[in-house]
Amino acid sequence: MKKIGRIIFIGLAALLLLCFTVQFILAGMAAFVNYEYWKDHMLFVHLFGFNLPIIMLLTALISKFPRKVSLQLAAIFGLVFLMYVTANVSSLFPWVGALHPLFGILLFLVSIAILKTSFRLTFKNTDKISSGH
Repeated sequence: MKKIGRIIFIGLAALLLLCFTVQFILAGMAAFVNYEYWKDHMLFVHLFGFNLPIIMLLTALISKFPRKVSLQLAAIFGLVFLMYVTANVSSLFPWVGALHPLFGILLFLVSIAILKTSFRLTFKNTDKISSGH
C-alpha cells in the first residue's frame, strides 16, 4: 500500500509541475501574444493552486514519506499564498507585484525538488535521502 501511495504521489507531483509550467506559458502568452490569456492564467490557478497540494499532503502522509517531503509541500503552500498576495496587493504596493514572477520560479523549482525527492525515495527503496555517495 505504501509503494502504491508513493507512486500516486509521484503522479500528482508530476501533475503539479505540469500545472506550474502551463501557468508560465499562459502568463507568457498574456504578455507577448494577447492580454486575453491573462484571464486563463488567473482562472487556471484556482483549479490546482491549493487543491492539488492538499491531495498531495494527504497522499504523502498515507505513504509515510519522511518529513522532508512535508516540508517541501509546506513551501508550496507558502509560495502559492505569496503568489495570491503579490497578485492582489500590487495595486496598493506595485513593488510587491514585481515579486510575483520570482515566487513563480521558486514554485517551479520546489515542485521539481518534490518530484525528484519522491521518485528517489520510492524507487531507491529507502527513506533516507542519499548524500551523493
